[in-house]
Amino acid sequence: MTDRLAALRSSVEHLTSLIGDVDVLVPESPAFPSDWSIADTMSHLGSGAVIMKANVENVLARRAGTTDFNQSVWDAWNAKSPSDQVTDALVAITTLQEHLESLTEDQRGEFRFVMGPFDLDFDGYVGLRLNEQALHTWDIDVVLDPTATLSDEVAGVIVDDIGTIVRLAGAAHGEEKVVRVRTSAPARDLALIFSGDAIELQEERYSDEIDVRISSEAFIRLVYGRLASVPDSFADDREQIECLRTSFPGF
Repeated sequence: MTDRLAALRSSVEHLTSLIGDVDVLVPESPAFPSDWSIADTMSHLGSGAVIMKANVENVLARRAGTTDFNQSVWDAWNAKSPSDQVTDALVAITTLQEHLESLTEDQRGEFRFVMGPFDLDFDGYVGLRLNEQALHTWDIDVVLDPTATLSDEVAGVIVDDIGTIVRLAGAAHGEEKVVRVRTSAPARDLALIFSGDAIELQEERYSDEIDVRISSEAFIRLVYGRLASVPDSFADDREQIECLRTSFPGF
């Protein structure tokens, strides 16, 4: 099993445990952000799992999907009750995971998915799902436990795939600068390059001038607009981290 697929399995199991461990789960309760309920978040993950599984099947069968398929899935999930959105999502998420794991090496090798800015092989496609799965799981986790974080296993995979999200989510606001970031767990030296209204991420090697020190999981949540406050362990770089938060409002 690839690192991304194993991390995705870990995230699926965490979400299943999270939902199952709540004695009285109120699906209508707010998740993060608060304009989404837990049921909304689960519906998003569940419908996305159905669509992604269909995408895999279409790619391997070398056929084009129907133009109205995604909308039909969203309509079906929007029509579900909040409680059904939660329970059905767990089924859909697990089904997708099992389907991905069942593919042969040959099927994984021939897989190619192209959509918008994405041109993905099998590992890249799994990574795309991992990002969505892990961050939306955190959206539920954090309202149940305000200290919730991404696991080191998940963060260790996502941090090496975060460049595309930096480009999509970041806004330089006209600034021209380079912010050198050193992460921990795992350790990475990264450079955020601000230019015009865009931000690019590059990997640095043995940089001596570090502007921000932060854990990989907190850096990922920062890029996704989910770092509500600066962890005390990185308080020395609080001002710089707060500035970065304004450049990554979330999406």
